[in-house]
Amino acid sequence: MSNNTLKVALVQHSNSADLQNNLDKSIAGIRDAAAQGAKLVVLQELHRSLYFCQTEDTDLFDLAETIPGPSTDLFCQLAKELNLVIVASLFEKRATGLYHNTAVVFEADGSIAGKYRKMHIPDDPGFYEKFYFTPGDMGFTPIQTSVGKLGVLVCWDQWFPEGARLMAMAGADMLIYPTAIGWDPRDDKDEQIRQRDAWMIAQRAHAVSNGCPVLSVNRVGHEADPSAQSEGIQFWGNSFVAGPQGELLAHASESEEQLLVVELDQSRSESVRRIWPYLRDRRIDHYQDLCKIYRD
Repeated sequence: MSNNTLKVALVQHSNSADLQNNLDKSIAGIRDAAAQGAKLVVLQELHRSLYFCQTEDTDLFDLAETIPGPSTDLFCQLAKELNLVIVASLFEKRATGLYHNTAVVFEADGSIAGKYRKMHIPDDPGFYEKFYFTPGDMGFTPIQTSVGKLGVLVCWDQWFPEGARLMAMAGADMLIYPTAIGWDPRDDKDEQIRQRDAWMIAQRAHAVSNGCPVLSVNRVGHEADPSAQSEGIQFWGNSFVAGPQGELLAHASESEEQLLVVELDQSRSESVRRIWPYLRDRRIDHYQDLCKIYRD
């Protein structure tokens, strides 16, 4: 393995109401990744629990925890023991009545390298996140680690090119998206395929337009709607790693639990950006209207 190569891993698994079992799956995935030589491991969005945002239930705020807290203590110890960097998604209790969807980055020395609070918060049938999460207030700032500057974003952020661009403009070496996305089982197969393909295309486009790798990890399995108002969510997996030209370097199953391990050639971004110098050719003198919601 050359000095310019970094082995990364994505842990894709199903979830249940058994919080300890979910955590055990994440830990087992991290340990397996370490055994395969990974130096960066990314967990899926809200990996500790079921995706609880299918309904609005105040009791579910009990799932939230402080940062630092029990989960961060555990992942700090694990990162240090295995000498690797971990990106873990947590339901953060910042204060009484104030909660965030937060990704935390753990350095290989056992410290917290930084965190990112999800900026774009959806509110759609089955994805009632605005009830639970306050939009992030930390902006789009990469987190410096021993494996590079990580542009960590979360799920719904992946549909917005602005967040990816701002991370890249601040020197992110890669973009990382912990995710929980799936189908409404009532949609026909053609619509499901269009949605999944759009999800992959949008993120691979971030890799292309910013000339850097993208790591996206999703969960799998069916999770029922506690309110029985819908048929729940069928999470579509398809975790993947794309290179700086959007090329698929690794692609996980649509339905099975899987550990995806891939080597990244960290010199590729430099060579790709030399032949496709998008940052050079940006016309920032004509982009002022991007700060408007809409050009009426």
